[in-house]
Amino acid sequence: MKEITITIRDGEDKRELRLESGTPLSRLVNQDPSQGQMIVAAKVNGRLMELGQKLYKSAEVEFLTTASAIGYEIYKRSLILLMVRAYHEVFPEKRVRVLYSLGQGFFCTVYDAEGHLVEPERADLKAVLGVMRRLVNEKLPIEKKVLKTAEAVKIFRERGMDQKAEIFRYRRASRVNLYCLDGYEDYFYGYMLPSTEGLSRFNLIPFDDGFILVVPRRNTLELSRGHGAPESLYMALREAEDWGDLIGLSGVGQLNTEICKGHLNDLILIQEAIMEKKIADIAEEIHARNRKLVLIAGPSSSGKTTFSNRLSVQLRAHGLNPHPIAMDNFFKERVDTPRDENGKYDFESIDAVDLKLFNETMERLLEGEEMPMPRFDFTLGEKKFDGRTLKLKPDDVLVVEGIHALNPASTYALPANSSYKIYISALSQLNLDEHNRISTSDTRLLRRIVRDARTRGNDAARTIAMWESVRRGEEKNIFPFQGEADALFNSALIYELPAIKIWAEPLLFMVPSDSEEFYEAKRLLKFLEYFLGIDSSMVPTNSLLREFIGGGCFEI
Repeated sequence: MKEITITIRDGEDKRELRLESGTPLSRLVNQDPSQGQMIVAAKVNGRLMELGQKLYKSAEVEFLTTASAIGYEIYKRSLILLMVRAYHEVFPEKRVRVLYSLGQGFFCTVYDAEGHLVEPERADLKAVLGVMRRLVNEKLPIEKKVLKTAEAVKIFRERGMDQKAEIFRYRRASRVNLYCLDGYEDYFYGYMLPSTEGLSRFNLIPFDDGFILVVPRRNTLELSRGHGAPESLYMALREAEDWGDLIGLSGVGQLNTEICKGHLNDLILIQEAIMEKKIADIAEEIHARNRKLVLIAGPSSSGKTTFSNRLSVQLRAHGLNPHPIAMDNFFKERVDTPRDENGKYDFESIDAVDLKLFNETMERLLEGEEMPMPRFDFTLGEKKFDGRTLKLKPDDVLVVEGIHALNPASTYALPANSSYKIYISALSQLNLDEHNRISTSDTRLLRRIVRDARTRGNDAARTIAMWESVRRGEEKNIFPFQGEADALFNSALIYELPAIKIWAEPLLFMVPSDSEEFYEAKRLLKFLEYFLGIDSSMVPTNSLLREFIGGGCFEI
């Protein structure tokens, strides 16, 4: 038998092994559960591979754990397959839909053979949990099978998985990869674990008319007792899902069909009208409550700036005079900016904001005083007072936008009854199919890639490289305070990925193949293949999407 040399890389350390050609990557893995992480994939000569793949040539191997973004997604995806397979065994006549991420898990619903929603009983979930644990204990293989696309479509039609069948109608590939677990075949967008071994931390808890598949935390693989999501977030997600179901658009295949039929313009107008009504309702409530200070926060690329502008228009329609204020203009001088653990400036930290000046300025404005307004010079790293002042009149409203706007520490000196807090995020109502959801993080990342290339001169590789740091800042500084909001605004547009596709693809193709960001760019390109592109001239000039693709009517 031919021998090959495998160099295993762990940071700066390297060690060599002599192995038989054809050895699977999983044979090289020696798991230590006490470490709170699990090896789930590998990079072989820089190329991402599943642990089930075999090595036939000498190569350098670097293992990925659940602590990495890629590895964590593989673990969660494998858990979903495990859950769906177990549900199919216990209730073969029922179908599960995995709808969206909710706190520390995924919200799922169950349907009977006729497509009617069925609320699962606690006993049902207990039975499914039992099968999941048995499948894990048996350490069953998760095998990849290659089928002709037509064969896969037939399988999905027979099981009533119309969204899966529909999505392949628009794929050019003649073959498709299915994953098989103990006789159950399914399609998943992305890689899987080689077996059920290690998938031991999960839970199923009843929630509303469905249930939540609770997944372990990324860095520790510890399991939470609950899901930890605020009620307002769930209501916004459910509202978007119900609207998608109402118009018959809950999967990408159905959206592509509407594009082919020439119905997209009507869909855009309806979506934008619904969004405008929600903004008008928020403006109406601000007016009714007589709030003088509006605070807007949300994660990166949620469309906060355009939302602020559209809200200002609606406030004017109610006879109010809004004054937009960016909290970024109250940054501390660069010399006083805190640094992170790597010694880099931490602009995401609340300590990067001059809270004393911000609170004094807002407090005195609300008391009717005229105040000088700073403008932060990001090139020089210091605030400038250029003579611009502000004094509120009876019908004036301050509209403040910033990542820390909902954190009570940001407004410690201001009366609680003076403010109206709004949390904004892009909560997609669209999924690829029954078991493959569209991550809101992916939608926001694509928005940011396009916007940063257009407005900041950043290529896609640079934006992707910064994204992990941005996400960590959101987890720490934004998500914990979404429950403080008086209103939650969903900025996702059901048609946006077909529109943004034509802008994002050329940028992603330019990411060098030898860069750390290449796999993520390749993954996003594969993701965009599911969508038919549309002419972005169809997007209205006041749409939130214009903040990213350009051509909008607001100065941003």
